[in-house]
Amino acid sequence: MTVINTNGAALRAMSATRTADISLATAMERLSTGKRINSAKDDAAGLAIASGMTAQIMGMRQGMRNAVDGVSLVQTAEGALDEVTNMAQRIRELTIQSLSGTYSDADRANMQTEASALARQITRTMGDATFNGNRLFDTNLYYWHQDTPAPDRSVKFDVQAGANAADKITVSIENTPLTFARDSLHPLQTPAGYPSPAEHLITFNDYVSGARRAGVPIGKDDIGTTVRQATGDSWADTSRYLVYAAHAEFSLEEEFDISNVYRAQNALERVDTFMTDITRVRAGLGAAANRLESTVSNLTTTSTNLQDARSRIEDADFSQETTNLAKAQILKQAATAMLAQANQSQQGVMKLLGS
Repeated sequence: MTVINTNGAALRAMSATRTADISLATAMERLSTGKRINSAKDDAAGLAIASGMTAQIMGMRQGMRNAVDGVSLVQTAEGALDEVTNMAQRIRELTIQSLSGTYSDADRANMQTEASALARQITRTMGDATFNGNRLFDTNLYYWHQDTPAPDRSVKFDVQAGANAADKITVSIENTPLTFARDSLHPLQTPAGYPSPAEHLITFNDYVSGARRAGVPIGKDDIGTTVRQATGDSWADTSRYLVYAAHAEFSLEEEFDISNVYRAQNALERVDTFMTDITRVRAGLGAAANRLESTVSNLTTTSTNLQDARSRIEDADFSQETTNLAKAQILKQAATAMLAQANQSQQGVMKLLGS
C-alpha cells in the first residue's frame, strides 16, 4: 500500500539512528571515564556491589593510616622508655659503686647528686610523655584490697585499624607508678636500760611506724644512719605485729637514695624491680607494634584484592568498548544513509499524480 502520511521505512531508520546514537554515546562515555558503570542504568546490581566494595576499600585505607599512627604512638612510648632504661642503668651503676666500703660518705653524697638528678629526669620523662596531646603513661600509685584482684590501671588506646567497627586493636601500656608505698606492721618499743652505748640502725620500718630519736620524730633523711641509744628513743618492734599496718609513700628520688650503705642496698632492689617493670612494658609495646605492622600488611593485601574485584565489576574493557564504538559509528552512518533513502522513496507518489 502506497501512503504519504506515514513513512514506515523512515521511522524505522530514524529509530535505528537513535539506537546507534545511544550506543555511540555509551561507548564514548565509557572510553572517556574508563568505567563500565557510570550510572545506575548501566548495571544497577553491579553499582550496588561496587559501592559496597568502595566503602570497604576507603575504610581499609583509613584503617591503614590509623594503624601507622598507632605504630608511631608505640614508638614514641618505647623511645621514652628506652631513655628511662638508660638512666636507670646509670643509677644502678652508681648504686653498686656506693655499696663499696672503699668510699666515704662524702663520696656517696656526690654519687647521690647524680642519682637524684637522674631520678627526677625519669619522673619528668614519663610524666611528660604524650602523643597528640594524650598522656602515654599512668604513673600514679593505686591502692586496693589485697584479697581482690588488682584492677587494670593501664593506659589504653583503641586503634581503628579496619573498615568496620569491630576492627579495633587495643594498645595497652601498663601502669608504671613512680611513687612507692611502704607498709609496716611493727608497733613501737622503748629500749630498756638507756642511756646505753648500744647502737641502732634506723630502718624504713622505724620511719613508717613513727619512731622517735630522743623524743623527736625521725625524718626520711635519718633512714640508714646508725645512732647510739638515748632517752626518748622508740623504735619499731620487729618481734611483734599490729593488726593494721601504717604506711608511707616514697618518691622515685627517695627510693633511689644511695647516700649510705643501707639506702644503697634498698636502692639496688628498687632499681632492679623498676627496670624489670619497664622491660615488661617495653615488651608489650613491641608486641603491639608488631601486631599493628602486621595489620597494615594484611590490610594492604586485602585492599588490593578488593580493588581488583571492584575493577572487574565497574571498569570498562577498552578492547570491547573500542569495538562497540566502531560498530556504533558504522551503524549510525548506515542508519543515516537509509533514512535519506527512505525519505527519497516517497517521491514516487508524485508520478501517480501525473506530475
